[in-house]
Formats: sequence, C-alpha cells, structure tokens
Amino acid sequence: MKQIVKPIKDSWVLSAVQQSLKEDFKTGQRNYTIFQVGKATLLRVSDVLRLKKSDVYDERGRVKRNAYIIDKKTRKPNTLYLKPVERDLEDYFDWLKKYQQENPTDPVFFSEWLFPSFTHPDKHIDEKRYYMIMHKVGEKLNINYLGTHTMRKTGAYRVYQQTNHNIALVMKLLNHSSEEMTLAYLGLDQDTREHILDTIDFG
Repeated sequence: MKQIVKPIKDSWVLSAVQQSLKEDFKTGQRNYTIFQVGKATLLRVSDVLRLKKSDVYDERGRVKRNAYIIDKKTRKPNTLYLKPVERDLEDYFDWLKKYQQENPTDPVFFSEWLFPSFTHPDKHIDEKRYYMIMHKVGEKLNINYLGTHTMRKTGAYRVYQQTNHNIALVMKLLNHSSEEMTLAYLGLDQDTREHILDTIDFG
C-alpha cells in the first residue's frame, strides 16, 4: 500500500520532528536544515537537495537575500526568499565549518553542494537517503505520514493557515494549476474542512 504523505498540522508534532532530525543523527544539523529550507521555500525536495552553497551564501559566507534557481521539474526560473531561514542557514554554515575542523578527512565544508552526502561529499544527499531519514523519524515518533514531501506540504499548510486561508497565494507558491489540486495537496480532509466551517460566522 502506497504511503500517504501529509503536512504536519500540529505545532507540537512539528517541534518533535525538528528536534529528532537535529538530535538523532550524526548529520543532524544538515537533516534539520534541509527540512527548514524545504518548509520555508516550498521547493520540491529534488530542488532543495540540488542547491549549491554559492546559491545561498556570498563569498564571505553570509546568507544571500535571494537564491535564483531553475526548477528541475518545470524548468522554470524560481526566486527563493531566504530571510525566513537566514538564522538556520547561518547556524548550518557554522556547524559545517566546525564539523570539518573536527573531521579533517571529510571535506564536506568544501563541497560545492549545500547539502552534501557525508560518504561522498562530491555529491549531494539523494532523495532516497533523505526519505530513509524521515522514515526513521516517523518510526521513532510513531508518525506514519512522513516522507520527502512533508516539508513542502507543511510549509504550504502553514502559509494557508496564517494567511487566513489564502488558497490563491498558496496555489501560486506551489505553481499549481488549480485550487482543487492545492486543497488536495494540503491534505484538507473532511475534518479539517468542518473545523474551518466551525469558525465561520454565516450570519
């Protein structure tokens, strides 16, 4: 049976997932930062993992305001606003530098990739490996809906909730062709729809 990946809707669950990503793996800061970047930029996981350090940091190691990429799936240019994850990216840069100093034979800091494989630093971490990381977190926390799309879906859901259900904005951010597609992507099931309707004053 195919796994159904859903957004994380509860803040306490989100915090638990973030903590596990950061603390339960040797490469925790990398795993956590992948999740944070995917959640804040709404990029597909394939595009998050293909980011290069030069996309995100200037020559002095400071986080750029924007990153400019070509989406792998659509082949369209995409401008990423990085301020929401500026602190996470700064912490990650410092962590990579410290890791390199403590493990001089692992040249991850000097890899061109923002999220390098720690076994093959000349390559970026692949989707299969990141899926396994998310799967392990799900097993630990007894959550059966985590996958590589979790970060993008969670980011989209939080934008939807915090913009007074502005589905048109979320649809544009996700580059979807219809609101119906976006609603399904957000995992707005019957219970969620009923909860939203409960907050409406119909007069």
